[in-house]
Amino acid sequence: MTEPSAASTAHLAALGPFCAFETHAAGSEPSPPWRPLSEAAQEGSGVLRERVASVRASLAANSGRPPEAVAPRVAASVAHLGLVARVISPVLGLAALHGLPSRPLTLGDLWWGSALGGAFRLSLPREAVTPVAGGDTRTAGAIAADMLDGPVRALVDAFAPFSVSRRILWGNVASAVNGAATGITAAAPGLEQPARAVALAFLRQPQLRDTHTLDTHNGRFTRRSCCLIYQAAPNAAGAVCGDCVLVRGRSGRGQDGRGGRGRR
Repeated sequence: MTEPSAASTAHLAALGPFCAFETHAAGSEPSPPWRPLSEAAQEGSGVLRERVASVRASLAANSGRPPEAVAPRVAASVAHLGLVARVISPVLGLAALHGLPSRPLTLGDLWWGSALGGAFRLSLPREAVTPVAGGDTRTAGAIAADMLDGPVRALVDAFAPFSVSRRILWGNVASAVNGAATGITAAAPGLEQPARAVALAFLRQPQLRDTHTLDTHNGRFTRRSCCLIYQAAPNAAGAVCGDCVLVRGRSGRGQDGRGGRGRR
């Protein structure tokens, strides 16, 4: 096994901040400011409640209102979308570039710096993202199945108690997958084919199969649910994302189809 090259890491970072990551030795203990992402899924830890509360306050502040003006489930859905987008994007980028990660990841493998606003710092196990000399790369389908059954499902389960339906949560995951492929393609047009192929491998998994539609003529992605962010605005009059089921007849933002990737 060889260390991931600086050029490879830089290439991932060049695909956008959501694809960038740092590395750590598998099995090592994080030290501040790093924290295990698995803490967000631990019942009773309070980490997730604190993050949802922070997102709620931020959403309310956008319209000069107190946090109580935004429903907790709206803030939870937006927080969930931000977390899964950050977790999925580097994996999709790695798979499009190298056919990695080379082994399944768990939520406990991931370290984070839990700042709000965009792409928080993320660290992946070095052994999972390092090419093995002469080794076989894993298929996109295997990577997708492992991610959705592992860290992504753990985050869905963790957010469900916030009264957000699993239909919305899995819709958030599908939106994050499509958003990652769209962002990678915008940053590196030459990677469009592999990025879309990996995204399709995710979207064809049982958990995501009924969460979206793909136009066979133009490839346009539309989710079959809504992340609820429009409800954070006064009188629930906010704009909807470009991939939202509600986009028709609305004056939305994100009309490039990336949806809500990158919000929180």
